[in-house]
Amino acid sequence: MLKNTKKLALNFKILSFFLIPSILVSIPFFSKIQDAKAGLEFQWDQNSGIRRLRWFQKENKKRLRNKIYFFLRPRDRNSELLRINLAIPETFKVKLNTEKISFCNVRIGGFESRTKCLEDIPADIEINTDEAGLRSVDIYPYKPIPTNKKSYAIVLKVFNPRRSGLYQFHLYGQPKGNTGLSYLGSSTIVID
Repeated sequence: MLKNTKKLALNFKILSFFLIPSILVSIPFFSKIQDAKAGLEFQWDQNSGIRRLRWFQKENKKRLRNKIYFFLRPRDRNSELLRINLAIPETFKVKLNTEKISFCNVRIGGFESRTKCLEDIPADIEINTDEAGLRSVDIYPYKPIPTNKKSYAIVLKVFNPRRSGLYQFHLYGQPKGNTGLSYLGSSTIVID
């Protein structure tokens, strides 16, 4: 009887010697592994008049809550801007609300820091829809946006659309002294 209990105890030690490390090694494979996000943007025609603007989004999965930053860096602005227009692609089917759109002075994040709005810029925000179903957001800041070394951003807080794909947004600005809009650049957002 004593011999059987010793043999059973030895079997449990051997089993635990092999079983516990294998469980500990396999635990990371059961948890969700985060995708690596590459900072690469693809545009079809590199030689066209499309100018790439920087952007950042918190989530790129379908139907998730997202915060999208469209940046206006100092080199993207040649003169003071009285008005900014963000043209939204027709296929980007999300509900837009003026309370969920803001314009701010931003610190653009990178490897060591996060993207963060430093100061909200007071502005009137309008959402326009024309007969063809094209939507755009007009931002009228109370003071013209100067040509200083600060970066600014249009921030959209939306739920991502149901369809995955590439969505290209175009930014236009009205320089001081002009009545029309001039092209500032484009951003291509990816929704998986």
